[in-house]
Amino acid sequence: MSRMTVDLSKLNPQQRAAVTAGLGQVLVLAGPGSGKTRVLTQRIAYLIEALGARPYTILAVTFTNKAAREMTGRVETLLGRSVEGLWLGTFHAVCARLLRREAERLPFESNFVIMDADDQETLTKRAIRDLNLDEKLYKPASIHAAISAAKNDLIPVEDFPAKTYREEVIRRIYQRYEALLRASNAVDFDDLLLWAVRLLTDHPDVRERYARRFEHVLVDEFQDTNRAQYELLKLLSSYHQNLFVVGDEDQSIYRWRGADYRNVLRFESDFPGCQKILLEQNYRSTQTVLDAARAVIDQNRNRTPKHLFSERGRGARLILHQAADDYGEAAFVVDTIQQMLHNNEVQGREIAVMYRTNAMSRLIEEAFLRAGLPYRLVGAQRFYGRREVKDVIAYLRLVQNPNDEVSLPRVLNVPPRGIGDKTLVALQLAARQAGLGAGELLLSLGRDGDASPHWKAFSGRGAPLLADFGALLLGWRKLAQEAPLPTLFDTILAQTGYRAYLDDTTEEGQERWENVQELRRLAYEYADKGLVEFLENLALVSDQDTIPEQADAPTLLTLHAAKGLEFGRVFILGLDEGLLPHSRSRDDPEEMAEERRLFYVGLTRAKNLVYLVRAERRSTYGSYEFSEPSRFLEDIPEELLQYSGLRRAAWERPPSSTRPHERTDTRWESSSSARTPVAPPTATNAARYHVNQKVRHSTWGEGLIVATRRTEDGDETLDVFFESVGFKRLMASLAKLEVL
Repeated sequence: MSRMTVDLSKLNPQQRAAVTAGLGQVLVLAGPGSGKTRVLTQRIAYLIEALGARPYTILAVTFTNKAAREMTGRVETLLGRSVEGLWLGTFHAVCARLLRREAERLPFESNFVIMDADDQETLTKRAIRDLNLDEKLYKPASIHAAISAAKNDLIPVEDFPAKTYREEVIRRIYQRYEALLRASNAVDFDDLLLWAVRLLTDHPDVRERYARRFEHVLVDEFQDTNRAQYELLKLLSSYHQNLFVVGDEDQSIYRWRGADYRNVLRFESDFPGCQKILLEQNYRSTQTVLDAARAVIDQNRNRTPKHLFSERGRGARLILHQAADDYGEAAFVVDTIQQMLHNNEVQGREIAVMYRTNAMSRLIEEAFLRAGLPYRLVGAQRFYGRREVKDVIAYLRLVQNPNDEVSLPRVLNVPPRGIGDKTLVALQLAARQAGLGAGELLLSLGRDGDASPHWKAFSGRGAPLLADFGALLLGWRKLAQEAPLPTLFDTILAQTGYRAYLDDTTEEGQERWENVQELRRLAYEYADKGLVEFLENLALVSDQDTIPEQADAPTLLTLHAAKGLEFGRVFILGLDEGLLPHSRSRDDPEEMAEERRLFYVGLTRAKNLVYLVRAERRSTYGSYEFSEPSRFLEDIPEELLQYSGLRRAAWERPPSSTRPHERTDTRWESSSSARTPVAPPTATNAARYHVNQKVRHSTWGEGLIVATRRTEDGDETLDVFFESVGFKRLMASLAKLEVL
């Protein structure tokens, strides 16, 4: 039977050059939407069908199981048969397979277990305790982050640098952590890479055996590799020297995980004779979207310039909308989406709303709920379902109702205060025997101490620990009657040490703390309404039924979670200094370059239309702070933009807090219709109301206008914050507002 020839007719010239490249080292720099997965799978099929490579001599690695499954399926479809023996999987899966095969040369058995993230932190805590160290000084999350970084840089514990006392302590914890892993016949995720590299480095016979076997090594998402992964690839391809890597340094956005886009530069340096092929034809986006994205990313250094082009036509300009505040930002997004769906312009699943941090989802989620629109949240739990948010809400619910049998077990030992499951069971049993709720019994212990009739129901340290918590709860309940909600909120956080518990010195801990701060901002809006109304509002918001993943609904996600996805229309929120780019990047050029790459990834997810959205000011604990436009917006040429919302002059912070909301540029559009130009106001249609204007309503009393919109019929829609009822959206002609 004659060998089938791989069909290359549907590939563009650059793709065809990559698929049919000669042997040796090949670097394919694939722009977004340029068909890199097609190139990789076609390359594997080409090696097997055209060059006669046997499947078991091919190793292909990627970063996700989903990508590995997709690639395997595509290769088998191209070949019309299964590919037995092909090694195709994630870096960690490939390394685990290698280590189990060669376990006799390693300090663990072949049936080793792999510790997940929670296991790793638990083990780090135990190592700290075993060394009698203070967890407040040596926080488990930050210590494990240091250990992980060392392993990713191929630094075993015996080589860990200890130039300071703290580094010496970390080295001791690292040593104890490793001993605990070995005692459990376990490895962590970083070990899979570290030990694979050490195995191939320390045992030349093993290295040669695998390097001889793998005649072809192919890599997806090469820009996301760390040092350990790069060294592993070099070792496995050391005999045949056939290393084919596909990536894009412009889409490297996981530096905080150890990814190093400079591996692309190292590849060219280590293999000066490599073939370098650029994939620049984009099949996803319009040319306008690509031109805007390129204008942003071209500001970064240490990269290969790419001239992205599309045959989909110029397409619409990017719509740049400035809202009066963050509530107006969320309202604009949802109003615009509602109009799109009402007009059947696009399906819900083709719309994405992106933001820099998970905490930013709260206002947009609430806006969707108020509008009665379903949505999907990707890459994170719903805001009110996140662990740290639920913890703080549980504390507040317990203050309102000490007998809340759901909230009490949740926070009784969070942060850890020595109250274990046995003590909790004893508390519940004693309460049942006394005919009380567990919370009531806690309050008794907190109020009366060892004079409480329930003290003797507990053995050992149980009663004193419960009494301490009961005393805290008593104090909070008293405070709730005397002080505004924000004071209660802050007191609970301070007295429980919740911020230290989250450990905001780490990336994850900081994001969790930002979510707590976002909840705190909401608490300030209820300063005059109280705890009961605050909790009622949360219950109404957080009880929305989960939307199935296949639902035809807009998608809410962080920019990090957007990698590899595509949508017809994309909204990118929070384009303010401090948000995007994030404030953490301000003094670090490498971090700032990564923020720029993150924005670039968001832009290039869009097929047809991009909305760039920012707020002139943002709410901060009952007041507002003015924000500055993101520096990234200045990189986008004027001819690619169409303005919406507040007038262009309002982008410069004014000398006073009052900003009239008239538009002076006909390129700015009404926020109620992103396609309808609105002329400057005339004497007959001039706006009567403006942002920051104080008004009085006959029923709701005094309020402050925070956003205005002119409708197509010349009327005005006003967003007004009333002290009595909160935010209301009103038609100016019907509201009969008195200007103060």
